[in-house]
Amino acid sequence: MSSPSKRRDMDVMKLMMSDYTVETINDGISEFNVEFHGPKESLYEGGVWKVHVELPDAYPYKSPSIGFLNKIFHPNVDELSGSVCLDVINQSWSPMFDLLNVFEVFLPQLLLYPNPSDPLNGDAASLMLKDHKQYEQKVKEYCERYAKKENISNTPAESSEDEDDISNGYNTTSSDDDIAGHADP
Repeated sequence: MSSPSKRRDMDVMKLMMSDYTVETINDGISEFNVEFHGPKESLYEGGVWKVHVELPDAYPYKSPSIGFLNKIFHPNVDELSGSVCLDVINQSWSPMFDLLNVFEVFLPQLLLYPNPSDPLNGDAASLMLKDHKQYEQKVKEYCERYAKKENISNTPAESSEDEDDISNGYNTTSSDDDIAGHADP
């Protein structure tokens, strides 16, 4: 490739032409959302998340910024911001990787093999280590409540107040009772 911008264009086009739904932001290709489905045979199977991607000017030499917009209960994903703690994206990124790697390999591997020893969500990590059955239950509850197709169809600006902001990942009130105590809307 002769320039980072050509590579960026090609990687985004490859992602758009694959099986992923890609929604550009501000008609550019430096920032967009991708519909991501939980990997088969995982606790996250059946879940659907909107993942926000920002490509830096130096992409592919600098890694993309990746974050879940709707909530996910996982030791390596910050519950409030949706930020992802994944070495291959944050520390050992290489220009040999592309956006398809992120969605076909890196994120599925993260969900299949959480690392509770390097958490962004201390509650999830602690629960995973101390009571794996309860951890699995909570992951499934989050999937049921926050990771359905209808939860990602609204962007934060389109969400109504009576939805408790479940689709945008900015819900500032969170407790175990809130998650388990209310039926799905």
